[in-house]
Amino acid sequence: MALLTIDEARDALRLDGTENDTIIQSMLDSLPDYLEVTTGSRWEDDTAPGYQLAKQAAKFILQLWYDPGASEAARLSNAVDSMLGTLKLWASLK
Repeated sequence: MALLTIDEARDALRLDGTENDTIIQSMLDSLPDYLEVTTGSRWEDDTAPGYQLAKQAAKFILQLWYDPGASEAARLSNAVDSMLGTLKLWASLK
């Protein structure tokens, strides 16, 4: 199960069209592996504690990957670091 759908990704990136879907999809495909390596869990169970936080972190990570030079990149990066730390703790409690 994917953490984010392409529609959720477009919404997070504030995109209306589908012209960048190939790029976005490759990022979406990488997110579960990235989260597993950084937190110790794949976050596939949508009823598990921490899943919604993982989903939000995935949206922020996607924004950073898609537009790393955005004016809000530093703020997003700090939020992602905090979220990943919390998710790592949650993963250790599973």
